[in-house]
Amino acid sequence: MACKGFEVTVLESNSYPGGKLSEFQLHGYRFDAGPSLFTLPEQVEELFRLAGKNPSDYFQYTKLPVACHYFWEDGKRVHAYADLEKFAEEVETQLGEPKANIRQALQKSSFIYEHLAPLFMHRSLHRWQTWLNAQALKCYLKLGKLGIFSTMHKANQAQFKQEKTVQLFNRYATYNGSNPYETPATLNIIPHLEFNIGAYFPNKGMFDITNSLYKLAKNLGVHFIFNTKVEEVMVEGKRVNGVKTEDKTYPATIVINNMDMVNAYKTILRKQKQPEKLLNQPKSSSALIFYWGIKREFKELDLHNILFSENYQEEFDHIFNKGSIYEDPTVYINITSVYKKDDAPEGCMNWFTMINVPNNQGQDWDHMITDAKKAIIQKINRILQTDIEPLIEVEQILEPRTIESKTSSANGALYGNSSNNRYAAFLRHANFSSDIANLYFVGGSVHPGGGIPLCLLSAKIMGDMVK
Repeated sequence: MACKGFEVTVLESNSYPGGKLSEFQLHGYRFDAGPSLFTLPEQVEELFRLAGKNPSDYFQYTKLPVACHYFWEDGKRVHAYADLEKFAEEVETQLGEPKANIRQALQKSSFIYEHLAPLFMHRSLHRWQTWLNAQALKCYLKLGKLGIFSTMHKANQAQFKQEKTVQLFNRYATYNGSNPYETPATLNIIPHLEFNIGAYFPNKGMFDITNSLYKLAKNLGVHFIFNTKVEEVMVEGKRVNGVKTEDKTYPATIVINNMDMVNAYKTILRKQKQPEKLLNQPKSSSALIFYWGIKREFKELDLHNILFSENYQEEFDHIFNKGSIYEDPTVYINITSVYKKDDAPEGCMNWFTMINVPNNQGQDWDHMITDAKKAIIQKINRILQTDIEPLIEVEQILEPRTIESKTSSANGALYGNSSNNRYAAFLRHANFSSDIANLYFVGGSVHPGGGIPLCLLSAKIMGDMVK
């Protein structure tokens, strides 16, 4: 918006920029607090190029040679190499899955991306122009091959011979907080990003994405005001004209809201017409994260690691149907000190240890967290043949209640409304308001999503508003 000539003010309720993509230090350990996987770096670089800047002057990253290390209770292990042939060879050797099945699965993932990315990722589903163009027509003719009429699990079960391979590819449903046994097979688009395009690591950690964009914005004259909570979006004659905080009014020609859509309507838009059907949609999963400083190095662990549950379907049933945590959860361990050595003291590691959990519905989280920690430690001990608890030097916890309080995510759900049916994409709020002119929405709870805090824009130039 600054590049388009607008005067931009960002109002941020936290004391730091970035929202979920933040960091913290704990007794010599540094942790990226939120998102941990980086794909499509060109989407970040594009923002620098729009400003006429060289992205590498602000932000640098490395392509990962291995996307993830996978572990099972029976001792099976798989390294998900970036080299597709090497990955296919690894899966065949370790799991007995024919290489041809891996190649074919990733080709199908590429096919879905080629047809749907231009339509669903780069356009709004809520504008008629999206549906009446050559790209849309191309998709209509290929509907049967785009996974709309099947679930991710059924598609993967038909594709692969080995249950462990099915489980590995089912995991991608968790990338937007979904259940692979219910979400459409269209989400098999996700492996294309990680394998065919690649997974990356920012050289200074994930928070450098936030830091670099923050520096760019400030260089372009964007004004940031921290520790400032918006109380109300002001509307006059069905058009926004600014926002109110506790002690000040900020006039604005355009308002862009990055708060979770549900919480935005409950708070800063509480006086406006409420989209009840959207607000009442089931929410995505949440997360329970233990940030552990581990006073030992584990050579078998990489940047991204998955320790799989023995009963994946039961785990998702607990998350989405029972609102509880399964006794044998899948454990994700992210360790940035593998690539960024100063994130932990010498000979130590910074573990971002996460499991998928239900969103907050008033459960007894204190009791659930205690039980989950025991289950996580037991699983790590079994698979890595260690005793991890004495090695935990420092600990901090993030869970659904604190996720909601820190990021305004409704019920602590990480991705807004659930994607557990074939119509889910159409049941997300548009990135603009159909009732209030010049009010826009970005972030993970709307379609298509963005990633900036609440912004106020005062036009220096007249013309078309944001599309």
